[in-house]
Amino acid sequence: MFSLGSGGAKSPKPSFVSYVTPEEIKPEGEGHLQERSPEFLPGEVVFCSAKHILKCSQDEDSECSVFGTLFCTNFRVSFVSDAIPPEDTVQPFKNKLYGENDIPLSCVDQIYGDYDEKKKLITSSQMMNKYPSKIIIYCKDLRVFQFSLLHAKDETAKKIFQGIIRHILEPKSLKCVFAFSYGETTVSVPDVQRKQTTVMFDTAADWLDEMKRTKGGCKLVKDNEDFGISEKLPQFFFVPTHVENEDLVKYQGKGIPIWCWSHHTGCALFKMASLPVVQEESNAKVQKAYMERMLNAVAQNHLYSVKTEDLSETLPNIQDIQQSYSKFKQNFLIDSMAEFWVSDVKWFSTLETSRWLSIIRQCLHKAVEVVESLEQENTNIVLIEKGGSDLCCVISSLVQLMLDPYYRTLIGFQSLVQKEWVEGGHNFPERGNLLHQSDKESPVFLLFLECVWQLLQQHSPGFQFSETYLTVLSDSINVAVFSTFLFSTPCQKASIMKTEPDRGALNIPPVWEWSLQFDCKAQGFFINLLYRAKSKQEKALRKAQRPKYTRQLSLPSTPPPKKGFFKEETENLKKMLRGKRISRWMQLSDSAQASVREFYAAWQRKPLDYHGLLLPCLDGPAVRLWTQRYLRWIPEVQILGGGDVALMNKMATLVQEVQELCKEVDRQVCQADSCLENPMVFLRSSVHLSSSFPFAANRMWSFRPAIPTSIGDHQMDMGQLAIRDDEDTETTTDVF
Repeated sequence: MFSLGSGGAKSPKPSFVSYVTPEEIKPEGEGHLQERSPEFLPGEVVFCSAKHILKCSQDEDSECSVFGTLFCTNFRVSFVSDAIPPEDTVQPFKNKLYGENDIPLSCVDQIYGDYDEKKKLITSSQMMNKYPSKIIIYCKDLRVFQFSLLHAKDETAKKIFQGIIRHILEPKSLKCVFAFSYGETTVSVPDVQRKQTTVMFDTAADWLDEMKRTKGGCKLVKDNEDFGISEKLPQFFFVPTHVENEDLVKYQGKGIPIWCWSHHTGCALFKMASLPVVQEESNAKVQKAYMERMLNAVAQNHLYSVKTEDLSETLPNIQDIQQSYSKFKQNFLIDSMAEFWVSDVKWFSTLETSRWLSIIRQCLHKAVEVVESLEQENTNIVLIEKGGSDLCCVISSLVQLMLDPYYRTLIGFQSLVQKEWVEGGHNFPERGNLLHQSDKESPVFLLFLECVWQLLQQHSPGFQFSETYLTVLSDSINVAVFSTFLFSTPCQKASIMKTEPDRGALNIPPVWEWSLQFDCKAQGFFINLLYRAKSKQEKALRKAQRPKYTRQLSLPSTPPPKKGFFKEETENLKKMLRGKRISRWMQLSDSAQASVREFYAAWQRKPLDYHGLLLPCLDGPAVRLWTQRYLRWIPEVQILGGGDVALMNKMATLVQEVQELCKEVDRQVCQADSCLENPMVFLRSSVHLSSSFPFAANRMWSFRPAIPTSIGDHQMDMGQLAIRDDEDTETTTDVF
């Protein structure tokens, strides 16, 4: 019992000892127990199962631990409780593919075993014949599961343990992923239902429509339809008009400036994979001439101006991202509440040490630099990276989000991911360690979603989608059902998805078919209640007021010579050809920093237009922690009846009243999708919800005191806390 008596000393530990094993404890009435199994998906096969498994809770003193059956299938590890859930249980945000006690195999991050009260990491190369007393599973969505095997039969416990380790941690081929079993047994969605959905950019028409929308001036390349130019490039893509056909196949797609987006002034954003490093002087000269031709072609796209941005010199590399996130996520993988209170003392310092928020800030800052060059200097930008499919995708996508309001709509954002990431050849399986062929995970796409969340929480009315949508999208990366995150290149997808004569049609759906995971009411949480689409009158007015850029100096009547007209790029070109990195954390020059600051200050002085240019604030605490994603599974940090859920509940009511008034005035039909036309209305009062809603709406809440009293660490002793508080007070008095 929590007590401050006796000078704040710790309360005595309970002395009661139970000699009754948990398996002998039965609830009142045998009718409450029932052997059940999960609802299996099409193509899902059970490998092994075990009864009398105890699912342990994080709170060791609570009574939330429950017995049940543990299943291991080709899709998930599933725990089914023996107790029948109450009939009045409400789950407004239930996932159709897996439940709160299900762990998709591809979502498992690490597995630990408890051997004689010692926690040991389990790997596929260290398969132990002796099974542990407890299995602890860390998930990539930051859930933590603990299953006790003490009450199961020895043979059954060993079988379920080895089955889980084998089917999760052992390296596997791509076709062993559950998506292929699922795709063989499901029926594709008719094309009629896909008319107003995400642009997939798998046809030439999709690319032509995008070029027409942005009013760009590049040429479409169709010669890669059979991936004859490069297996890493999409089947269709745009390049500058003056790129010669013979240069397209010279380096198998490397060094080719791929069009990303066109600014309304005529300049454009490109990205390219850097050329391989060569030592021979003759080959270096050939590469230099090739790069000059490519940059010359880009420069002729608009005003004979071009800037290159080698992201390997100014942003963290893949190893930096992997190490930083590995440290960062340890703050949220909590085994017990005692561990949480101990880690809470140094939580902010460990968060800062990981440098994850620093990397987010750097990516956003780099995107602002590129935006400044496009918007203020009206020059073409070429993003360069070794593979051209990691940080190039991050920066190019962020730039388009800041400049183009279309990509801030739900459909536009999904189309952006398809264009820049899926068709752009981002290696999702390797970066997410889908096949467990290594122990490293470099979540580059998650880094991008983190940056998007920063923009969303700073400029919420400018985005049609909500942070719940971003959280669900980050979870879907680790659900091996969708083709979006399954393949490393468009070529791999095309070759594997090709229909074989001896097999039926393979239908692996994209993640954008949200009806496979959520019903229409749950999809309502994807929509930002504060967003309002721009009217046709506003669009026409903006188009009329848009200034046309005019060059101050007279343009040459003939194209300048191929050498020398982009003099400022000479040093950058030499660095690219030498293949040397000056500094992994290179800073901008003083003049460049001053230019960016001036551009940002000028933007701040203008009235904020949520359908125009949006820039992030990067000062101090403006870059925040994505609390919904990282803290939703930790009960002790939730706010019962408060947090964002209270605000969203009030906004839902107000938005509904406003919509009803608008309908009463003008009798116009809402233009939103039929599945999302009404704002979400919570099923219960926000007083009974927590800040983890809608992901953990039905959690059993513990009302333990905010200051722990049962932790053995002397730092948490009440007397020590009181003394430390007195010392801090004296120090503060002396300072002032």
